[in-house]
Amino acid sequence: MTSSGLSERFSVFYHHSFVKFAVVGLIGVGVNEGLLILLDKSMGVALLAAGAIAIEVSILSNFVLNDLWTFRDRRTGHAAARLAKFNALMFAGLVVNLGVLDVGTTYFGLDAAISNLIGIAAAFFLRYALSVKYAWMRVDSMEEGEAARVGQPVAGQGTAEA
Repeated sequence: MTSSGLSERFSVFYHHSFVKFAVVGLIGVGVNEGLLILLDKSMGVALLAAGAIAIEVSILSNFVLNDLWTFRDRRTGHAAARLAKFNALMFAGLVVNLGVLDVGTTYFGLDAAISNLIGIAAAFFLRYALSVKYAWMRVDSMEEGEAARVGQPVAGQGTAEA
């Protein structure tokens, strides 16, 4: 990674989007935990099925909140296409989360809600990285980088379009 790429990762944008992503994530934790407890303990749904349903519902709620708030300025294409891409990317986090849920309860005897929280934490940074890199990729950042590389002005930077 070049030094300009590294400084971009620690820019104010990334800091603010990370904080917003974390707030949305906390809401998602509430959705996930609440639904897991409801399905597993109150309704008797098998643990991994309850976990998968709870995770998917929280992924969907997180998409809506991230799309409307966290990454609003990075949206491209149709909402259904963004949702499909986001959901596919979050599948990696679902696998990590379910794996930790299963291992925590089966091998360590942890309560399902505790194992689930550990799984959510384990998948958090993976989900953030995938969201920033692929789900809400900034098209204008790629154009700016290409224009800078060939020495051309970017729309809105020193042009009449600003």
